[in-house]
Amino acid sequence: MLLDGESAGPYHDWRATTPLLKRDLEETGLFHVDVVTAPSSKSGDLASFHPRFADYKAIVFNYDAPDWPAALKDEFEKYVRNGGGMVSVHAADNAFPGWKAWNEMIGIGGWRNRTETAGPLWYFRDGKLVSDDTPGHAGSHGARLPFQVTTRDPDHPIMKGLPPVWMHAGDELYATLRGPGANMTVLATAHSELSNHGTGRDEPILMVLSYGKGRIFHTTLGHDVPAIECIGFIVTFRRGVEWAATGKVTQKVPANFPTADKVSTRE
Repeated sequence: MLLDGESAGPYHDWRATTPLLKRDLEETGLFHVDVVTAPSSKSGDLASFHPRFADYKAIVFNYDAPDWPAALKDEFEKYVRNGGGMVSVHAADNAFPGWKAWNEMIGIGGWRNRTETAGPLWYFRDGKLVSDDTPGHAGSHGARLPFQVTTRDPDHPIMKGLPPVWMHAGDELYATLRGPGANMTVLATAHSELSNHGTGRDEPILMVLSYGKGRIFHTTLGHDVPAIECIGFIVTFRRGVEWAATGKVTQKVPANFPTADKVSTRE
């Protein structure tokens, strides 16, 4: 299930990006994707919105929208705890700031009035993941420029065979993300440049987490169509969804994967 719907602001055009995410998965021949669009909170229909989570091996969130009713949250928590896969794409980690289980599933998130009460900052320092209790808001990024992605866990199935460093197309490099960070493994980071309104730190970009028996892949990449057309995004997204659904990755790394100094995009 690819779940999208009302955005909390004008920043994320899910109507443009959802078809690309669906295409990227179905082109592999591994996935059948159903798009489920949540109703607008203004319509009042969220109370009767009950997608059949249990029919799917993984739920992909291209969703940055208002809160859910308690019953729907309970249904989704049960789905993941019992072994369902989950994937959080880009601004999905902005959503649901007050939902404790959601914040545990994504590990870290930003915006929506998140502060130090949501949890510490998480980033890499001297090659190791550290937490930082410095108070402040959560969520920042600079201009959408290309940046290098550095692999931190080369033996994880999602990262196996990828270059140690590769160049991602212009995108929002999320920084100052906060959260509980429990059961979280950072697969890759990117350096948030001070010259681009950044933190000067190596920020988590790709992560995996567990919640009960469920597997979660969290990518902060994929703000818009140009970012999603990056081969690096496509490959890590496809592999992340396969891993969340099955615990394995069978997809090979394509020959046109980006290099340390060259972006590669769909032709």
